[in-house]
Amino acid sequence: MLITYTQLRMAMPHATPMRCEEFLDSLNSSMTRYGITTPMRIAHFLAQIAWESGSLRYTEEIASGAAYDTGKLAQRLGNTPEKDGDGQRFKGRGLIQLTGKANYTSYGNAVGMDFTSDDRWLLLKEPHWACDSAGWFWRTHGLNELADRDEFTKITRIINGSTKTVKKRLPYLGDAKRALNLLKR
Repeated sequence: MLITYTQLRMAMPHATPMRCEEFLDSLNSSMTRYGITTPMRIAHFLAQIAWESGSLRYTEEIASGAAYDTGKLAQRLGNTPEKDGDGQRFKGRGLIQLTGKANYTSYGNAVGMDFTSDDRWLLLKEPHWACDSAGWFWRTHGLNELADRDEFTKITRIINGSTKTVKKRLPYLGDAKRALNLLKR
């Protein structure tokens, strides 16, 4: 199932028309590629990326990434423990923000592309890669199956690492479900 421009606008009423146009084809391509093809899967995916990206406004984490440069968190993300800029290079990018050299490497291996050298990490800000990396994350973390069961809280925990924002994310799910005729308008 492909979504239309009108459905995307309804699912993300806070997104600008220009951003919806800019992302529509890449979203449809990524959703098809990663099996996000039923109304329920699409609704959950759109709701989560709406929250994570500020309704397609951001494809790069606003923070500098310095918090990921040294210490245990840096090491857990696959960054070097030295203060060498890994945190800034491999900060969150994409519609579901991939963070850390390990995630950039895993995604790159999956799509046959190196995102860890020659400033290629910046490609994840571009619509095609921002959408594709989100779809890849979604599928590799089993989120299609959770969406099939309407398990929004579990999906949020996997994407965000906590459930603190579930209540703030729920309106996005309502918008997406209405756009896909899963709820009455």
